[in-house]
Formats: sequence, C-alpha cells, structure tokens
Amino acid sequence: MKITSLKLGAMTALGALAISGCSYSSAEGLESAPASLEPVTLMQPSDVDPAELQVLFWNTEQRSTRFRDMESWFAGHEVPASSSPRALAQGEPLPEALALEIRQTMADTGAAGVMVYKNGGVRFEDYGLGMAAGDRWTSFSVAKSFTSTLLGAALNDGFIASLDDPVTQYVPGLVGSAYDGVSVRQIATMTSGVAWNEDYTDPNSDVAQMNRFVVEYGADAIVAQMRELDREAEPGEKWVYKTGETNLIGMVIENAVGLPLAEYAQEKIVEPAGFESGLFWMVDPRGGNIGGCCLSLTLSDYTRMGLFALEGGGDVVPTGWFDEAGDSLVDFGTSGFGYGYQWWTYPGGYGAQGIFGQSITLIPEEELVLTVISNWSTATSNDHRAAWRAVGAKIAAID
Repeated sequence: MKITSLKLGAMTALGALAISGCSYSSAEGLESAPASLEPVTLMQPSDVDPAELQVLFWNTEQRSTRFRDMESWFAGHEVPASSSPRALAQGEPLPEALALEIRQTMADTGAAGVMVYKNGGVRFEDYGLGMAAGDRWTSFSVAKSFTSTLLGAALNDGFIASLDDPVTQYVPGLVGSAYDGVSVRQIATMTSGVAWNEDYTDPNSDVAQMNRFVVEYGADAIVAQMRELDREAEPGEKWVYKTGETNLIGMVIENAVGLPLAEYAQEKIVEPAGFESGLFWMVDPRGGNIGGCCLSLTLSDYTRMGLFALEGGGDVVPTGWFDEAGDSLVDFGTSGFGYGYQWWTYPGGYGAQGIFGQSITLIPEEELVLTVISNWSTATSNDHRAAWRAVGAKIAAID
C-alpha cells in the first residue's frame, strides 16, 4: 500500500503526534493484505476549518459529539471489521447494587460507555452521552497499547531483531541526537533518559509544541522535534511519560515492517481479535499512523482488544509477550503501580489509558476486562481514575 501525503491542515490539532515520512510498499515476506481481506482505505474529511481542530480546547458538547465521529474531522485509515467477528457471550448480570454504583459513577465522571466482561461473558453494558452500541469513540493514548502490541508482532515476525536494537537502526534520522545509544526497549518503557514535558496545560511544553513542528516541518516534524531534545539521564535510568516516544515506536514498526500501523493492525489485531466493527486510525501529515494516539473503536471492540491481551495474543506476539508488556518494568516507588511496554500496571493487573477518561483495565486472575470510554470535563483526573479503580476492585471481588 502506497501512502500519499495529506493536507497539512487536516492534522493541525493532533499534528503534535506526527511521525517522520517514508513511503510504504509491502514488507518482504509479508503481503500487504491477504486476498480474502477487504482493503484498508485512506479517508479524508471534507474541508474543515483548522481553527475547529484544537481538540484540547473543544467544549464539553463538542467533545461529546466529535469524540464519536473523529473521521469527520481528521484524515485516517479505515480498517474493515474482522472477517470472523468474535461473539461476546452474555454472562450473569452483575448484582443490582453494583450495577447501580457503576451507573452512578458513569454519571459522576461523564462516561459514554462501560462494559464489564468477566468469567467468559458480558456482565454489564451501558451507555451515556447519547452513545449507542454501534458508535465508535476515540482512544487517545489507549492507542499506545495497540502500538505496543504491533511492536510485539514485528518482533515475532522477525522484522525487529531485538528490543535491544538501537532506535537509530530503524530511525536513522535520529543519529547524532540524544537518542544515540537508546534501545527500542527503552522507548517502549519510556526510560530513554531524554528530557520531555508532557504538561497539556503548558503551551510551551514539548507535547504542546508538537503542532508548531508540524506546521514548520510537515512530514519531518517528529524527527525534527526529537532531535532537539536534551539528555537528562542515562538510558534506562529515568522514567518520563512521552507521547513523542510512542510515535517513535510507530516509526520503528512502520520502517521495519514496511506497512502503516493500521494495515499491519488489520492482520495482527483486528482479524485475530475478531473486531465486530471497523477501526479508524488517524494519520500524520505524510500518511503514517499516529503511534501514540487516536484510533476509534466501538466499546465492544475495545473489550475484544482487552480479551486478546488477556488470552495472550495467540501466535501474533511472542509467547509471554503480554505477561512482560503488562508487568511493572518500571515501578513507581512502592505504590504497586508502574509501567510496562506502553501499558500501565496496577496491583493485580494492567491496562491502557487515555486522556478524558478512556481505559481498558485487565485483571487476569479474575478473567476481568473493564472498558470505559468517557468525556471528562478535564483531560486528566486522579479522582475519576480512583473512582473507576474502586469500582473495578468491587467487580473483581464478585463471582
């Protein structure tokens, strides 16, 4: 599949998440798509005023409407549903008091949908904010865990020889930068030692400045920005959350495999996980997918992704991949929380998180997947996260 360059204006708001350019053809030894699968297509919205694309500054009503319709605002790849969708069995409904508590937490936190899958079946499913079961909702950084899974697939397929390979082997534009000597494993755990500011409220932070680099550098924005960063610690010694580094993981995968993330995801996630509906994944100005953000799925397909991870990923990833990726490779003190390969780790489990209240929480011992999609009033909220952790603990405790 050859990716053509896109209108720069279509990615103004999330151009911060752009990755460096290259054109794609099928990777050696991997067809672009089996003949039996429907093709992945590039979708372009109608002309949109760039002033309307500042996602972090949309009001509550705009977010509730647009989070379920991002393909009307941003360019991206449309991946068809799986040719063999996975049916989600219905399980015994949760106790009434717990179901009422979940609905109250939904109302308190601005949730658009919640699904509880436990012990082999859907035990709870409900929607708010006008959301319906067939609607898709944006992921924000939940996408990072999808990109991590594709990293495991590329390792399993032999396109990436080792997680200890240097990043510059796959992104040569970073040679001579602070990323010299940094391994793929270290960007996967966000322990590169390269300085970064992810403060969404600071207009001068690195994450906020990404858009400026897109305007100035277009397809080369991410490499141009990452080259300018300074080193603050030796590789492997300090954890700092960096969306820019997940975009580098996306570059590593795409350059190694020779396919955009969305097309690789069709074979490695959508098909084997049995997604019932299509996946939309935003692209950067040159047409590669945004590794650190911005795919859209239905609530049930986010749950299918959780089940895919919970069950080990079949033969798509190396044996034990999710056990390692969902382990605390970085511990946050003695709190029981930490970070793996683009998955957050918690006492008893791990999960994917995105701003404005997106999450997939996995509790392996309880065969539990708790999926929440939301429109919080602020991008981040420790109180809202804590409320859902408390609900998750109560769900995990029941039979």
